[in-house]
Amino acid sequence: MKKKLRSQEWFGKKGKDGFIYRAWMKNQGIPNDEFLGKPVIGICNTWSELTPCNAHFRELAESVKRGIIESGGLPLEFPVMSLGETLIKPTAMLYRNLVSMDVEESIRANPLDGVVLMCGCDKTTPALVMGACSVDIPSIVVSGGAMLTGKYEGRNIGTSDIWRFSESVRSGIMTEEELNLAEAGMCRSRGHCAVMGTASSMACMVEALGLSLPGNAAIPAADSNRKVLAQLTGRRIVEMVKEDLKPSTILTRQAFENAIKVNAAIGGSTNFVIHLLAIAGRVGIPLCMEDFDHLSDNIPLIANLQPSGEYFMEDLYYAGGLPAVMKEIKKILHVDCITSNGKTIEENLIYAKTLNKSVVSSVENPFKKHSGIAVLKGNLCEFGAIIKPSAADPYLMQHTGRAIVFENIEDYKLRIDDPELPVDENSVLVLKNVGPKGYPGMPEVGNMGLPKKLLEKGITDMVRISDGRMSGTGFGTVILHVSPETADNGVIAIVQDGDLIQLDVAKRQLNLLVEKEEIARRRTALAAIPNPFSRGYVRLFVEHVEQAHLGADFDFLKGGSGSEVSRDSH
Repeated sequence: MKKKLRSQEWFGKKGKDGFIYRAWMKNQGIPNDEFLGKPVIGICNTWSELTPCNAHFRELAESVKRGIIESGGLPLEFPVMSLGETLIKPTAMLYRNLVSMDVEESIRANPLDGVVLMCGCDKTTPALVMGACSVDIPSIVVSGGAMLTGKYEGRNIGTSDIWRFSESVRSGIMTEEELNLAEAGMCRSRGHCAVMGTASSMACMVEALGLSLPGNAAIPAADSNRKVLAQLTGRRIVEMVKEDLKPSTILTRQAFENAIKVNAAIGGSTNFVIHLLAIAGRVGIPLCMEDFDHLSDNIPLIANLQPSGEYFMEDLYYAGGLPAVMKEIKKILHVDCITSNGKTIEENLIYAKTLNKSVVSSVENPFKKHSGIAVLKGNLCEFGAIIKPSAADPYLMQHTGRAIVFENIEDYKLRIDDPELPVDENSVLVLKNVGPKGYPGMPEVGNMGLPKKLLEKGITDMVRISDGRMSGTGFGTVILHVSPETADNGVIAIVQDGDLIQLDVAKRQLNLLVEKEEIARRRTALAAIPNPFSRGYVRLFVEHVEQAHLGADFDFLKGGSGSEVSRDSH
């Protein structure tokens, strides 16, 4: 028996209700027969000129529409709030959950049978996937693609170089004029960051999960094949509606395990952890911080991409894209997982191959032995913290040093370059109050720039600890997502200047070397932290956001709520 289209609950109605639903849509020049049983496909678009990474999405959406029409569907494009990592203050992460709610309610409230999610800049991908999963109608992702590799003085550059340029200017190696020249050559085309930052990691995440067509992650935004993929995606979503292939069918526990393993092999962003946890929470898949550690343990870095390696997303595309990476680690993947094209991963990888061993290596001969995400535990992070070993200096993987504490980001900016700061290369920088509640929104400030006086000595890395995040383009021996956070009265809140902190990545330990009695005494003295925000979304955020080890989603959004509209109208 053919399943009734959801959209017919609107457009198939008789009398007054049907009249209203159809008549007002016809003012856009849509013929009557378009409403007579065609699958209605929503194109969820995060286009915005305030989101430069997604500024080409109106054009890309036209390719999606062509594919939908070719397969007999009715495409209807709709906007949702767009999050541009480079402009939004205080941090785009503050609004990820808001966008997910926007997406969820927009899909549920409208006559849609399937949806194409147009994702690009960092938070747009998890936000749209979280929202669509909560409704659970057929959904598929089109990523916007990475920009072309930047150029400066005859060499390739990408977003990760921003941190290097910044330190070079602060230490006097680079002039402001040279920095301006680098700026002019950084962003040469449409698209998101050219390295394996969070945006590219998210594109790889959805492909590894099976939520996009194979090859989606690596096609550059400027390449005409990006439009081809968008058109093919438009064709495919109509078929997904006919097959009733929903996210809940694709997003199994095994699919999440595949995504974690792929993220390890590509040296993906630390932000991957917090976003995948949130998505898992929406579909009811049990996933915890420790899964990211043991599932990626012993998986080496085989994609030689910045910030952990040398090359760029454009190079990954020429080397065979993400399918080439997945083919190299096929033995450890769940290859029977179904994907959005209706085929298994096994079937999708039949013709995949590596075209450049300098960019994609093998498990037997990797670029780096250690990759993935290491999850730390200890009295400084009862619920966990994370570090990205492939982006850190090996000699700091086991380290003990005295804390230099910054109470908040303003305190850090005020004192970091003070020549009187009692810091040396063995010190451990600790930044408080940048967690989900404390900032609020958990900004990407965890990869703190080093003190100027150490940069001038040639020091390039130190152990840095915070309850915040760092950009996927960042690097260094940086411990992030400390949970509980400062604003939740975690142990990080009572760290003082001079306290000894011990890091042992091999043993997965992060400890404050202070007597238990002293820790208890200091914690007892902590006062309850009131919500400083009296109104609006930020008040809602602080009251309901969960800690980083749970994905920083809202406590009331766990589990999907389905596609049924609570009440009819008219």
